[in-house]
This record gives sequence, C-alpha cells and structure tokens, in this order.
Amino acid sequence: MKNLFTLLILASFTLGALDLCAQEKEKKSDSGYQFTLVKKLPATSVKNQYRSSTCWSYSTISFLESELLRMGKDTFNLSDMFPVHKAYPEKAEMYIRFNGKHNFGPGGAAHDVINMFRKYGITPESAYSGHVIGEVNPVHGEMDAVLDATVEAVVKNPNRKLTPVWLKGFNGLLDAYLGAIPEKFEYNGKEYSPRSFADMLGINPDDYIEITSYTHHPFYSKFIIEIPDNWAMDEVYNVPLDDMIRIIDNSIDQGYTVAWGADVSEKGFAWKNGIAIVPDKNVSEITGMDKDRWGKLSDAEKEKTLLKFEHPVKEKNITQEMRQVEFDNYQTTDDHGLHLIGIARDQNGTKYYLVKNSWGLEGSPYNGYIYVSEAYIRLKTMDLMVHKNAVPKDLRNKLEIK
Repeated sequence: MKNLFTLLILASFTLGALDLCAQEKEKKSDSGYQFTLVKKLPATSVKNQYRSSTCWSYSTISFLESELLRMGKDTFNLSDMFPVHKAYPEKAEMYIRFNGKHNFGPGGAAHDVINMFRKYGITPESAYSGHVIGEVNPVHGEMDAVLDATVEAVVKNPNRKLTPVWLKGFNGLLDAYLGAIPEKFEYNGKEYSPRSFADMLGINPDDYIEITSYTHHPFYSKFIIEIPDNWAMDEVYNVPLDDMIRIIDNSIDQGYTVAWGADVSEKGFAWKNGIAIVPDKNVSEITGMDKDRWGKLSDAEKEKTLLKFEHPVKEKNITQEMRQVEFDNYQTTDDHGLHLIGIARDQNGTKYYLVKNSWGLEGSPYNGYIYVSEAYIRLKTMDLMVHKNAVPKDLRNKLEIK
C-alpha cells in the first residue's frame, strides 16, 4: 500500500510536470515566429556585398552555384565581381549612345550575370575577388561616383567629338578599383581562361528565363520590364499572379532554386527579425533599403521602421490589382536581389519561403537567411529567374518556351 501511495504521488507529480511543459510549449509558440522547413535546397555559403550595390550579382552567382550543385557538380565559389567589372563598360556605352538619357549606375538584374557569363565566361573567386583597395568586403562608393563622373564628362562632349580612348580610360578605372581580370588562371591544378572555365562548368545561359506578373502587358507574352536597373532592356515573361507562385513552388519541388528581384523597402521586411510579411494593417515604408542605405540609419530610426514581430499576424490578401497599383505608383521599387532556396511553415501553417541574402551574417537571426511570406512574394516580387525546365509544362507551352 505504501508503495502504491508513493507511485500515485509520483504519477501525479509527473503528469503535472508534463502539463507544465505543454503549457510552456504553447506559451513559447505564442511569443514569436517558429518555422518548420518543408523543403530546403542546397546552397553555398552566405556572402557579404557590404557597401556596394551589387546584390544582382551576388544573388545570381549564388543561384548559379546552386545550379551547379543541382547538376551534381562540385561546390564552387564563383567570382561575384567578374560580372560587375564586365557589365559596367556595357552600361557606360549604352548611356553614352543614349546621350545620357539612359540609366547608369552600379545596379543591375539577374540577366546581367547570365549575359556576362554568355559573352565573357566567369572565374572562381580565388582567381578574381575584385578586392584590391585594402578592404575585406566591397566598398564601392568612390568607384561608383568616379565612374558616373566619367560618363557624364564624355556625354558633355567638350571636344565636340568623342575621343577613341574614353572607353579605355573607363576600363582603366575599373581595373584600378577592382583589379584587372586575368586572361589565364589555375584552378585545381589546371589552367583556364574565363571562357574555358565557364565552358567546363556546363551551364547553358539559354536555359534561364525571367518571370513577372503585371497587367499593363498581356499575359503569356514577353515584354521589356520598365525598371531602372533593366539598363540592358531585357525581356521577361508575363504570367498571372497565381501562375507566378506556381512556377516558384514547382521550381522548389523539382529541385530548382530561384533568383528573386524584390522590393525590400517595406516595414514588413525586417532583417533583424529574419521575417518579411505584409501585415493586414497599413504601415509606412522606407524607400531604397539596400544594405548600405540601411546601415546609415540610426538605431532609433531603424526601430521606428520595424514592426514588433511578437507573433504571427494576419496578412493582406494580395490580389493582381493590388500588385499592379503598387507598381504603377512606385510603391514597389526595384531594390534588391536575393536567392530563394526553400519553403517553410510557421506554427499556424502559413507558407513562407526561405531566402538567402547577401548582407553577411551580422544582425541576422537566421545566419544570413530570411523567411519571406507568400503574401510578401506576391506583392513585392519585381521579377524572378528560373531554369526553364522548372516552369510547369502547361505554362511552358503557353509561353512557347522550348
């Protein structure tokens, strides 16, 4: 009887402890976001674009590195600055041919990396880092300003005739700030050129397409997307919003990652919390929230821009019309390039995408990644790049993608 009494007391204590644990778990789930990964695709390590507006290169190079992993290749660390060096002269030539009435600057898009890869090849980071001014990470403020002043001087045409050497001088500035691109280099005991190295990787630039969703152009057709960083005037495929999401989901399901061009100037994009959402209540935004601009805000200003992410909140139901209005009224701006590699659910079952950023690890609760809600993807996606085989077959047929 004594033993039975003792067992009853122990059982009562154990059940009570279990109940307290259950209550604690419930309380914890109510105090913040908790994510369960549904699928995560392979990706290389997080890099840091630091004080440069080169997210377009970092995100697309990351995308290509994941493509190589998908293809069963080795883990490669490709040069983020190779496409930057190669694209800048082409931007300059375009700007001058348009007599200064075209976009010129450090920004770009995913297709710029693919175009440079197609024309010039690529190098590994070990052969060309672009870091020659004594900084560990890119610091491009002076370079960008000097290059801008150079093309402005050429456009003014003070000689009343363009010299035949202006582009040589421009390239000389790039070599000074980023270093000259090597004609030959060694990798794993073998000599390559940028062209032969790219050929060895086995990536076909023609396999990659860009997708968007806007109503000012017909669906299931191509158009030149009207954003400043599309200096190359490349075309994107236009599909309804639900189809755009279906392409993203199908890509991840089939093992393909996605290069994502987005607006990150919203209060719902909170880097320090690792969350991007579109809350049901209206909040103001900050324009131009790339890493360099974010870093210039004071702690008090940053605090004012952030929502209190104490627990999951109701989000807006994003419609095609809402998306178009925000684009037409410059409420969706061409801010940042990131790399989408997975899908997750929060504790309420809401779908999020796991997104790799290029802002390093500092200030990030998820080691350089951020969880972006489907609502945010629906509203704030400018465009995205995928392998053409990641597009569902019925959509490939409608878009006439071969």
